[in-house]
Amino acid sequence: MKIAAFPKCYLDDITHHRTMTVFEWIELARQLDADGLEMYEGFLLSLDNAYLDRVGEAIQQAGFAMPMMCCSPDFTNPDPEARKRALAREAELVRVTRRLGGPHSFCRVLTGQRYPEVSRAQGIAWVVEAIESLLPVAQEYDVVLALENHYKDGHWQYPEFAQKQDVFLEVLAAIPEREYFGVQYDPSNAIVAGDDPIELLRAVADRVVTMHASDRYLAEGATLEDLRQSDGTLGYSPNLRHGVVGQGLNDYDNIFGILAEVGYNGWVSIEDGMNGMAEMQQSIEFLKQMRAKHFPKEG
Repeated sequence: MKIAAFPKCYLDDITHHRTMTVFEWIELARQLDADGLEMYEGFLLSLDNAYLDRVGEAIQQAGFAMPMMCCSPDFTNPDPEARKRALAREAELVRVTRRLGGPHSFCRVLTGQRYPEVSRAQGIAWVVEAIESLLPVAQEYDVVLALENHYKDGHWQYPEFAQKQDVFLEVLAAIPEREYFGVQYDPSNAIVAGDDPIELLRAVADRVVTMHASDRYLAEGATLEDLRQSDGTLGYSPNLRHGVVGQGLNDYDNIFGILAEVGYNGWVSIEDGMNGMAEMQQSIEFLKQMRAKHFPKEG
């Protein structure tokens, strides 16, 4: 099990405000005792090879690998041209992932938004068709597609189509490929969806290829029921806070025990640190303790 870091605390600075560059983040990350840096498509100002090679060289010179590329394709858009563009973009990002991360790196894939006019059956059909059409691209570049149980990309109007466990599992079951397709497991997103993270993990453990380690805790006096929105799902709320991994609602001891049982040996990427680098390093230290306990041969 290897540990990567993702700068959620600087996400808007890098992707929206553009007050920080990906190169500045890489340099700042030198202080972290991590093995790799997860990238996000929004960090990149260009997909040209010369620019990508500059990013890759910066990552390597800082002493990191680039194991995971975080992408947000929208395969459920009712506009067929928009779906085509999303498919072409994801295929291009598979190439980018290989150039930055090398063979057998991982590229996140999502289903898309939960558009009110798109039925569950139609959405699943479009998603399965899109992912299956990407599998030859993934095989060509030796990149593994990782389907995340996600909440919502920051640029999306609607939450993730497969946010709920039952839809996520239906999509997963419809795509039996295991060499170039698997699960990116995020226990906090299961909580946000109103599902049990442990139940979800037990259902997908043998297909997990990457993991996001984040944690949530409730503001004083708040309950999960308080966070429920009118549609019955859980959404981001000021009462649901980010925190140091291992100090929130997730049972990481149980989570890593289950992963160890199935012989997991992939990457775990920290997706917190909302209060700065010190918290991110605390999260890394916690994950190293979990690694030593549950994966002693690697510790």
